[in-house]
Amino acid sequence: MSKKFVLIYGDAFVDYIAEDQSNSRFTKFLGGATVNVAAGVARLGAASSFITVTGENETSEFVRNELAEEGVDLSFSQIVPEKEVSGVYVHLLENNERHFERYVDVTPDIQVDFSAIKNEIIHETSVFHFCSGTLFHPIALGTTRKIVENMKKSNVLISFDANIRPLRWSSEESCRETISSFFNMVDILKLTEEELFFLTETTSIEDGIKSMQQYNIEALLITIGAEGTYAVLHGEVVHVPVEKVIPVDTTGAGDAFVAGILSKIYLEGHPSTKEDWIRYIAFSNRLGGICATKPGALSAMPRLKDLQ
Repeated sequence: MSKKFVLIYGDAFVDYIAEDQSNSRFTKFLGGATVNVAAGVARLGAASSFITVTGENETSEFVRNELAEEGVDLSFSQIVPEKEVSGVYVHLLENNERHFERYVDVTPDIQVDFSAIKNEIIHETSVFHFCSGTLFHPIALGTTRKIVENMKKSNVLISFDANIRPLRWSSEESCRETISSFFNMVDILKLTEEELFFLTETTSIEDGIKSMQQYNIEALLITIGAEGTYAVLHGEVVHVPVEKVIPVDTTGAGDAFVAGILSKIYLEGHPSTKEDWIRYIAFSNRLGGICATKPGALSAMPRLKDLQ
């Protein structure tokens, strides 16, 4: 059976993003790291399918309509009437970095039901992507583990963006242990510099990379903002620079980077050489840079026309 889509699993969010650095007025956007990636992949011309759970209220309708407009397939997603989509308030700091100030999650125990996921989804998936956004919750953690294990058995390429949000975890140790428990099952792991230091309890890129060598990860991608990306490809460390931009809002830049990697894999295939990986990463660095020049997250996700 042909590989029909990039499959992304995660929570849909509504982002309430501060309009300026006073953090007193907010604009509503469809959001969440996995939502951004799902839409970003579709905007780049790849087939994108998203597994999530929504309800039957106005906010859930907004989420589904927005995703449909982005061209994201929701045929494997689930609707539970009483589910309320989570929200997050995002403040802007003086250096235009974003700060996740407060989460609102009224129905945390309503998660994707693994038993309701159709079997054919595994055979139709080109590459599967998830992040840690819901791993703090035991039901979501169990569902994620089952999906990843089934994908692994079927030799589907697996991508994981740590995307750590400390406010959602009961402790740093729980966060560290849970996220690290997936490392031996993934082929592509995307971390920020800060996440590398947090997870490995180191203070330098070099020491962090050494600590990560215990895991069998094909491509470890460490994004370092304006300095580009350090890639550890089958154990070899490569630095891939990025063209300098003037950042307006870095929200979603990492998600644009991930969307670039996933769309390239779908459209051009699994990278077989170091040179292919570097080309994919350079493309994704450029997408992250473009995203950082615009306000918002999903609203700033690049489209193919932005690359002309």
